[in-house]
Amino acid sequence: MTRIAVLASGGGSNLKAILEYLVSLGPAAPGQVVLIASERRQSGAIAKGLANAIDTVVLGDATDPNSHELEALLAAYKIDLVVLAGYLRLVPAAVVDRYTDRIVNIHPSLLPAFGGPGMYGSRVHQAVIDAHETISGATVHLVSREYDRGLILAQWPVPVLRTDSAAALAERILTVEHALYPRIVAALAAGRRDRFPLKPAPAYFANPPISAAAIAGQIDALLAN
Repeated sequence: MTRIAVLASGGGSNLKAILEYLVSLGPAAPGQVVLIASERRQSGAIAKGLANAIDTVVLGDATDPNSHELEALLAAYKIDLVVLAGYLRLVPAAVVDRYTDRIVNIHPSLLPAFGGPGMYGSRVHQAVIDAHETISGATVHLVSREYDRGLILAQWPVPVLRTDSAAALAERILTVEHALYPRIVAALAAGRRDRFPLKPAPAYFANPPISAAAIAGQIDALLAN
């Protein structure tokens, strides 16, 4: 059983999706979230951890890139896979090096576009709208020493509507994140790296569906092939 740590700064909606998906797999679940850490004591992620009887830790040195606090914490919990779920701090280089190819993140655009330092949340969606893009999406990638530059594992497109606000686009992309991220995390926990990179056929990008059930079904079909 792969031991998973989730790092999150905000409300924890992707964390919730991951927990629910792993539970839905029952005995077949390849991993278990055993640790949730955040730099914010009042974050929704910490609250969700407590509600699910998962060990939670508030990081004290998250702003220090040379801190060994996170590295020691992950080692103490014998973590196999680190999942970033809206974690807004730079992961210390020592942690990235120690967990090479075992730290994963999700970003709300089709990287490498609209990524990098300072590009998160509504900033990303507003930049996409300002650039008059017609397609955005979500990218799951491994974490490297540079923001949003790690190996891409999966991408899924989302249409950008002419009437979109940043909030409306964010909501549509979050639907994809909640379907895509838990399935990629489970595939990583199961050691199924042969399934990557995962993305739909090019024609799909021209008219991607927005139904959560349709998206989840198509991702499952690709992972099963």
